[in-house]
Amino acid sequence: MPGTHDLLARVARKDERAFHSLYTRYADRVFRYALTLLHNRHLAEEVTQETMLAVWKGAGSFSGRSQISTWIFGIARNQAHTLLRREIKGERRPDEALFLPDPAPAVEREERVLTAVGTLPEEQREIVFLAFYENLSYKAIANLLAIPEGTVKSRMYYAKQRLAEALG
Repeated sequence: MPGTHDLLARVARKDERAFHSLYTRYADRVFRYALTLLHNRHLAEEVTQETMLAVWKGAGSFSGRSQISTWIFGIARNQAHTLLRREIKGERRPDEALFLPDPAPAVEREERVLTAVGTLPEEQREIVFLAFYENLSYKAIANLLAIPEGTVKSRMYYAKQRLAEALG
């Protein structure tokens, strides 16, 4: 199986098979992240589609200063915030989304934990997702969110306390 850097380099050269492989590796993860941010399956699916399209178009712009997963989640985060702004302003049209395969079925089995994570304040929820679901280091999370590493640690501490209570 080719490495992620190799896949991304091939995607930058518009290799559709490489993109399919990259999509398969990341679509479920992006969907879960978007669902964590948006609490809405339809919007999370749309963010997933828009993110993967942005990866297709922008693969050549990856600078290598971060992990590929951090870069992709940064795109997803920007897409989610853009979609929320458009939703609030009423500017979004339903025909704007692409129609890529639905990653939702793989997420069903994680419903209990996601429900508990969903009860966390947004700033804690995002950190829990990035740390536990995506295995990003606190430093990588701090870079992605543009906050101090100590803030990441503090939010994680309080999130773990709340999750322990919620999950018993």
